[in-house]
Amino acid sequence: MELLNKYMPQTEFESYEEFSEKFKINVPKEFDFARDIVDGWAQAEPEKIALVYCDDNGFERTFTFTEVSELSKRMASYFKDLGIQPGDRVITLMRRRWEYWMLAVALHRMGAVLVPASIQLTTKDIVYRVDSAEAKMIIAIDDDFVRAQLAPVPEKCETLKHILIVGDNPVSDYHDFNNEYPKYDLYEEPVCRTNDDEMVIYFTSGTSGYPKMAIHNRTYPLGHITTAKYMQRVLNNGLHVTQADSGWAKFGWGNIYGQWICGTAILGYDPIRFDAGNFLKAIETHKPTTICVPPTMYRLMLHHGITAKQFETVTWFATAGEPLSDEVNKEWKDITGKDIHQGFGQSEGSPICSTFEWLEIRSGSMGKPSPLYDVRLLAADGGYCEAGEEGEIVIIPTEKQVGLLTKYSLNRELIQPLLGGVYHTGDIGYKDTDGYFYYVCRNDDMIKSSGYRIGPYEIESVLNTHPAVKESAIVGMPDEIRGQIICAIVVLREGYSPSDQLTKELQTHVKKNTAPYKYPRVIKYISDIPKTTSGKIMRKDLKAVAENAE
Repeated sequence: MELLNKYMPQTEFESYEEFSEKFKINVPKEFDFARDIVDGWAQAEPEKIALVYCDDNGFERTFTFTEVSELSKRMASYFKDLGIQPGDRVITLMRRRWEYWMLAVALHRMGAVLVPASIQLTTKDIVYRVDSAEAKMIIAIDDDFVRAQLAPVPEKCETLKHILIVGDNPVSDYHDFNNEYPKYDLYEEPVCRTNDDEMVIYFTSGTSGYPKMAIHNRTYPLGHITTAKYMQRVLNNGLHVTQADSGWAKFGWGNIYGQWICGTAILGYDPIRFDAGNFLKAIETHKPTTICVPPTMYRLMLHHGITAKQFETVTWFATAGEPLSDEVNKEWKDITGKDIHQGFGQSEGSPICSTFEWLEIRSGSMGKPSPLYDVRLLAADGGYCEAGEEGEIVIIPTEKQVGLLTKYSLNRELIQPLLGGVYHTGDIGYKDTDGYFYYVCRNDDMIKSSGYRIGPYEIESVLNTHPAVKESAIVGMPDEIRGQIICAIVVLREGYSPSDQLTKELQTHVKKNTAPYKYPRVIKYISDIPKTTSGKIMRKDLKAVAENAE
């Protein structure tokens, strides 16, 4: 762990208490991820594996850090020739193509700013992001839907100078990325950027109003040492898989920054659409040592059917993105012999809480706070909550803090992320008397019915234990008398069909297993719950489904 030791005076700890007290990241004066990490590994261990890439079509390719270094240098020279300068913002629409890892490092290398985006975006979404970021370039995969959304964009965006298409076939209407960049020499120019300069921008999910830009500086990768080393427990010279689209912050959490600092290779599995059977084949073929996927993907694998042998090389399972149900963890452990360890965080930073290795798995708990952050629960009256009281999860800035965003931007105006010296997550939770934190819901997702405040997770976890239910999601529906009523969106297992009798049975199941006032007065059956490409439930879409329910 030679590179990790450069940034941490102590890397191993005997207890959570020692971890919390003594964990520290030494931030160098001018940290450069491309030079210090990618080039650093290439110089120290030229044959060290960085990326094992595969897709569902049988294509596979392995990259060493030496190759990542060289390819990213050619791409940086190419981008410079196109007029990209330090500080310029570049939007990517790349899914999980292998080129993303290389071009991300190239942009970091030359001091440009990476702005990842999802390939699900429509023209309106893309135009909004280009205008908000004043982006000069878009790099996108060669995909029919993406191309259709890109077609009107150049005429609508004044700052946009270039669109580059990444793919396996020749391109004539835009810059042909794969044909053009290999012609360039290696970029060897020093980049005079400071730790305070921008490095990565994520657009937040925009649960209320338009998405904001969460801006991270060039020390951001160091904050993800806690993600890789302590939440995901990656191994030096191991192989780690986090299944997430490059357009989401979860990709940065699990597919590049902390993982490469810690010396693990990445398994870049790139399906067009997630299929549990195909994912399991990739696991059996490539034998990763650590895995971090959303709870939804664990559920889908369990429904497909798994064996302990498929995961015999895996030393640690982790999850994030949404709460993990006890049912899923119990079934997973019964088969594999290992727990799934939960983490909690946002696009704005690194893990806020996690069930770190020294902590027990407690029902519904997301563990204890990261030593990077002073995490508290803010009550409605402005004070801090006692054990058992629900409040907003907030972070109080400290000297240890690394990885949290530096600012927001909305409508080209910078916004200070700290209100009254506190960072507000917008998430509701509580803690027990031992300091374990529990997630309730997003503030926006809290259902207020007949004077009760009801979080969706507890009802979902009960519904998912019924033998007829494959998965479920809870949202609120407007109601003249109660303000809101609870609506359950349910996907049934094979062999079950919607009926009035089944609806009553599911309602009774909830009443028996949690407080009766939490039962869903409306149940809507659908074939598939909409999710992001990283596996998170798209609750905003489900609210529209609920409001149209009979």
